[in-house]
Amino acid sequence: MRSARRTPTQHPYFDAPFIAMAHRGGALLPANIGRENTVHAFAHARDLGYRYFETDVHVTSDGVLVAFHDDRLDRVTDRTGLIADLPWAEVRRARIGGQDPIPTLDELFETFGEQRFNIDIKAPGAVEPLAAVIRSHRAQDRVCVGSFGVDRIRAFRRLMGTHVPTSLSQVGVGWTRFVPILPRFCPAPGAALQIPVRTEIGGRTVRLVTPRLLARAHAAGRQVHVWTIDEPSEMHELLDLGVDGLISDRIDTLREVCQERGHWH
Repeated sequence: MRSARRTPTQHPYFDAPFIAMAHRGGALLPANIGRENTVHAFAHARDLGYRYFETDVHVTSDGVLVAFHDDRLDRVTDRTGLIADLPWAEVRRARIGGQDPIPTLDELFETFGEQRFNIDIKAPGAVEPLAAVIRSHRAQDRVCVGSFGVDRIRAFRRLMGTHVPTSLSQVGVGWTRFVPILPRFCPAPGAALQIPVRTEIGGRTVRLVTPRLLARAHAAGRQVHVWTIDEPSEMHELLDLGVDGLISDRIDTLREVCQERGHWH
């Protein structure tokens, strides 16, 4: 007798009925403004009751994996330079908003042992260090990994197989939204579509989150998480459509909406 087919979102990472995710720790929470992607920011998200955090990873010139959005230090820290060109001894001296050090992913895993992480690979050199950090912390059930770089996410999947869930690449999202017959014959790997409501294609603004896309994703056993949603009216609209998760900078607002709708767990 054949066993039932395991759907992508049967992975333990997706065991919440609804995923409310703190984007960079909740970058627009009043207490976090100017302090995104810091232990301070993620601690505020935890204290609000968030179980899911979103962050990005880069790697220093000597192989240390850091949780940081930009490829350069310039925008949010008191130092300058490309992270990939700098050793950890230099990067660790930078202060986000003039006060918070840049955390390593090791530090976040150790500090927030009960939380789950959605991780965006922002640099090709971060692929192997990320796989190593996940293995060293035995965090396979606590992470979902994605990347705008198709080559990066493919390389990560080759290293980790199906032990760590991933989000669909831009190619997979495009197939699901615009060429739905293709996934039937050549299914794209990935457990979730993590997408904005709209995107620019060929100079035109195109809506990605539609009832059809949700139906196709759910039929394939995938979730749909939408970023970055900060307005309560848009949160309600997307919840009415049936999305499986929302990623927000205004984590106070998202918590209020989820509590109102019975989605806060």
